[in-house]
Amino acid sequence: MKFIIPQKFQRLKRILIWVLSFIVLLQIAYFIFDHYETRRIMEELAKQEEEIKKPEPVMLFNIPIDSFTVVPGQIRSGQNLSDILVKQGISMTKVDEISKKSVLTFDVRKMKVNNPYYFFMNKKDVSKVEYFIYEINPVDYVVYDLSDSLRIYKEKKPIVTQIKTASGVITSSLWNTMAAQALDRNLALELSEIYAWSIDFFGLQKGDKFRVIYEENFVYGKSIGTGRIFAAQFVHSKEDFYAFRFTQNNEDSYFDDKGKSLKKAFLKAPLKFSRISSQFSNARFHPVLKIYRPHHGVDYAAPTGTPVMSIGDGTVIAKAYQASGGGNYLKIKHNSVYTTSYMHLSKYGAGIANGVRVKQGQIIGYVGTTGLSSGPHLDFRVFLNGNPVNPLTIKSPPTEPVAERYMKDYTVHRDSMMTKLTEIKNF
Repeated sequence: MKFIIPQKFQRLKRILIWVLSFIVLLQIAYFIFDHYETRRIMEELAKQEEEIKKPEPVMLFNIPIDSFTVVPGQIRSGQNLSDILVKQGISMTKVDEISKKSVLTFDVRKMKVNNPYYFFMNKKDVSKVEYFIYEINPVDYVVYDLSDSLRIYKEKKPIVTQIKTASGVITSSLWNTMAAQALDRNLALELSEIYAWSIDFFGLQKGDKFRVIYEENFVYGKSIGTGRIFAAQFVHSKEDFYAFRFTQNNEDSYFDDKGKSLKKAFLKAPLKFSRISSQFSNARFHPVLKIYRPHHGVDYAAPTGTPVMSIGDGTVIAKAYQASGGGNYLKIKHNSVYTTSYMHLSKYGAGIANGVRVKQGQIIGYVGTTGLSSGPHLDFRVFLNGNPVNPLTIKSPPTEPVAERYMKDYTVHRDSMMTKLTEIKNF
């Protein structure tokens, strides 16, 4: 007996066949796609592995050195560009062209002794110079491209700036404390300039201490020196001296924890990094005359030729020589109240003459041993209304503080920096 599928199920049968066919086709398509996608991924991975295995070209001055033989050198005393290039087989005609074309980029006459230079020689023809590079300083360099037509250009090495902190306790001097910790000694110079109006760095005491937040710049992992100092705390004679870098009226300056400027009317000392050999006294034993007499000044022992600065703005009112006393000396009138004098100078600063106006920090002379002197030093004196006063104890009023309109911002900045200072250890 023949079984007949009802008509209503015939349509369902066709639908099922179509569905099953579609599923089969979908599976076939998936397997084909999966095969080719797997193959594509494997090929991509193979390419990546090949790229990973292939080493990155070694670059020097943005030039792949694998293609060249690099010959380094240093500028020696008495050497000039022509000496260096001719020795490497470059004709004088070419040297002349290089010198003339270099003028707008770098004056070759300003090459400095001990600065490094490099020749990039063609590997196939070692007598052919492709590039000559001279380092102007640790960051800037000039490239002389001799590979085709002469091309000269200046470039900079990439600088990486890191925020650093430091602290220390004074045992002998700030300089020695920095050196003991292998810190950049320029940091000591920067701090001495920031605090020049408030701390006498010649009078630091054992146990004084500091902590500081600053920038240090690196080129290819090598330090090239310090940058900006953001905040500092110096404890001198058990008194806190703060310094916070802050910008107002588009100018950066340093202010204390109360917003007062660290710049004052006078520098605390007229020269940098020396020692006090004799202090202000009404009865000092004179090393040459062998008698006791008043010494109304401070003697700073320093090597002959050490620059001497004016401690404030003023006018030169005396430039003279005193054989039996101060030797070459200067007097500067700062205002209606204060006058300063600088004695035993070996020579005067450029342009210094009677009536000349000088600025704070300007070099007015150099330490010497002229006149009645037992050795090179500066005899520095301060007069208040014509009467001698101890230069180490005078106090000067600060210049403009943080303006009222910036005080809120300054307070937030100060508190943030203060918190970071307190986090510095070994203080």
